[in-house]
Amino acid sequence: MPIDVAKALAAEPATVELCWGHKDVQLYHLGLGAGAPATDPGELRYTLESKLQVLPSFATVAGGGMAIAGGISTSGIDVDLAAVLHGAQAIELHRPIPVSGAATQTSKIAAVYDKGKAAVIVLRSAAADADGPLWTCDTQIFVRGEGGFGGERGPASRLDLPEREPDRVLERPIREDQALLYRLSGDWNPLHADPEFAKLAGFDKPILHGLCSYGMTLKAVVDTALDGDVTRVRGYRTRFAGIVFPGETLRIRAWQLDPGRIQVSVTAVERDDAPVLADTLIEHT
Repeated sequence: MPIDVAKALAAEPATVELCWGHKDVQLYHLGLGAGAPATDPGELRYTLESKLQVLPSFATVAGGGMAIAGGISTSGIDVDLAAVLHGAQAIELHRPIPVSGAATQTSKIAAVYDKGKAAVIVLRSAAADADGPLWTCDTQIFVRGEGGFGGERGPASRLDLPEREPDRVLERPIREDQALLYRLSGDWNPLHADPEFAKLAGFDKPILHGLCSYGMTLKAVVDTALDGDVTRVRGYRTRFAGIVFPGETLRIRAWQLDPGRIQVSVTAVERDDAPVLADTLIEHT
């Protein structure tokens, strides 16, 4: 069987050294659409090195690594890359990410779930620097055609939307060149840049990275609900529910559930609010 669950769970953790500087952070923020208007004080917090703060979702690209690649190169896992999708992403922040830093990241398969027609691999990555833990990420890798092995289905993570109007409705345009800029932070998958490759994958044109939509959404909520203060974010999770194309617009609906949690739904405006991100929750102080 392509996935040997016992072997994957027993595999030794993989360790990698990460390092980043202010240019990496600024490039990541620009890839999310930061910097418009260029002189806006709120945007300068993402673009100007003398005022710079780090959006917590930077953890997904720190060091230029790709969590999905690490998850499918583990002992016990041998799957067709064409069957692999990024299913969900969660980040827990232990303290604010520094503008420049070096950290050791340790990754291990935390679980393999049987969804019937597919398997879900959960890759847990924890990063720490000389001062202690920085973040923990759970990356869920959805592998079509690899289910049915009799394993656990895994915990339910679906969130019903509140039965009331959202507290905020935000729209964020995606530039035509945004995927080309975002991919410079480390995700070189040609699906997001090469029209011919995108057509082979079944799309009319290249699609935006799911993690770009993920970062754009967090920035929009931080800027409007958390006073632009990235240090208030304690956790952020989502499920990638659909695609979005460069040139389209994200519609972000946000509900304040209680003083420390904001639920979010993200759709594509131009395609009749087709789902983009679902089961999305931001935990904050």
